[in-house]
Amino acid sequence: MTTTAGLWRHHDFRQLWAAETVSQVGTQITLLALPVLAVGVLDATPLEMGVLVALETAAFLVIGLPAGAWVDRWRRKRVLMVNDLVRAAALASLPVAHLLDALALPQLFVVAAVTGTATVFFDVAYQSYLPTLVARDQIVDGNGKLEASRAVAQVAGPGLTGVLLRFLGPPLLIAANALTFLLSAFFIARIRHVDVVPDRSTRRRLRTEIAEGLSFVLRHPLLRRIVACTGTANLFHSMSTALLVLFALRTLGIPESTLGLVLSAGAAGGLVGAVTAARFARLVGEGRAIPLSALLLLPFAALTPLAAVGPAELLLVVGMFGYSWAVVAYNVVQVSFRQRLCPPELLGRMNASVRFLVFGTMPLGGLLGGVLGTWIGVVPTLWIAAAGQALAAAWVVTSPLIGMRELPDAWDGGAVPDDHPARGAADVPAGGRG
Repeated sequence: MTTTAGLWRHHDFRQLWAAETVSQVGTQITLLALPVLAVGVLDATPLEMGVLVALETAAFLVIGLPAGAWVDRWRRKRVLMVNDLVRAAALASLPVAHLLDALALPQLFVVAAVTGTATVFFDVAYQSYLPTLVARDQIVDGNGKLEASRAVAQVAGPGLTGVLLRFLGPPLLIAANALTFLLSAFFIARIRHVDVVPDRSTRRRLRTEIAEGLSFVLRHPLLRRIVACTGTANLFHSMSTALLVLFALRTLGIPESTLGLVLSAGAAGGLVGAVTAARFARLVGEGRAIPLSALLLLPFAALTPLAAVGPAELLLVVGMFGYSWAVVAYNVVQVSFRQRLCPPELLGRMNASVRFLVFGTMPLGGLLGGVLGTWIGVVPTLWIAAAGQALAAAWVVTSPLIGMRELPDAWDGGAVPDDHPARGAADVPAGGRG
C-alpha cells in the first residue's frame, strides 16, 4: 500500500503541485489587481463591478456541462496546458493596452470572460487529473497539499499585491500574473503520466454523456445536498465579492496597500484550514465535518458588513480568517468524497456537473450584488449576502450528513439506508439528525 508521505517523492504530483502553486500565486495577485484597476483606474461603478464578477464566472453557467464531457474525451494534460496559455495571453493584453493608452472597461470585461472560460476547462481537467496521478489512498492527502498551496497563495498574494501596487501599479502586476500561467504550463508539461483517452468508437451523443454526469450528482442523496449548499453559498458570497474592494476603498477608506495586508491576514485562515482539515474530519467525523464547517461560516460572514460600524481592519481580518478556515475544511472533505465516489471514466463529467451547479450561481450573485449595491446601497447588500449563508448551511445541517462519521466510497444508485455503516447512527451527537 502506498503511504501519504510518498507524495513528495511522487514526480508527477510534484509537477502538478508546483504548477498549481505558481498559478495560484498569480491568480491571487490578479484577484486584487483587477478590481483595483477597475475601481482606481477606470472608475467603475457598483453595477460595473457586478458585471465584472459575473463575467469572470459566467462560463461555468454557459459551458460548464459540455466542458466535462469534452474533458473526458481529451487528454487532460493537454487541456491544462492550453488553458494556462490562453489565460496568459488574455491577461497580457491588459498591460499592452495600458501602454497604448487604449485600456477601457469593455476590454476588461472581455478578458474576464476569456479567462473565466479557460478556468472552467482547467478546473474540470485538474480535479479529474489528480485521481489518475496518485493512488486512491493518497487522494485526500493530495487535495490537502494542493489546498495548502492555495491557502499560502491567498495569504501571501494580497499582501504582496498591496505593497507592489504602490510601486508598479495594476497593469504591471497583471503582466506578472501572465508569466505565472506560462510557468504553470511548463510544470504541467513535465508530467510523465500518459493520459488514457477513451476509444472514439465508444463515444455517444454529447447530450447523453452530459446527462450521465448530471444524473450521477443529482441522484446521489448526499452529493445533492452538498451541491445545493455550495451553490447557495456561492450565490450570496459573490454578492459580497462584487462589492468588497469598492466597500473597502470607498466606504471604509482603507488604503490599497493596507487592504492587501488585511486580505492576506484574513486568508491565513485558509492555510490553517488546509493543515487542520483532515484532523478536524477525524475528530468530528468525515460526514459531520461538512455541515459543521458550513455552520461555522455564519458568524464570520456577518463581520464584513459589521466593519462599517466597528474597527474596520480588525473585523475584516477576523471575519475573513474564520470564513477561509471553514471554506477550506469544507472543500477538502467534500471534494475528496466525490473523487473517491465517482468512477474514473465519469470524473470529468461529474466535476463539470458539480461546477455548473455550484459556480453557475456566481454570475447571478455578482449581478445581483451590483444591482442591489446601486439600488439600496453597498452596506445593506453586504448584510443580505451574510444572511444568505444561513440558507446555504440549512441544506447540509438538515441532511443525514450531520449524523455520519464515515462517508461511503461507492454508491450503487440507491438511497443511503438507515442501517448503512456510512450513516454512523451510533455516533449521532445530542440534538443531531440521524
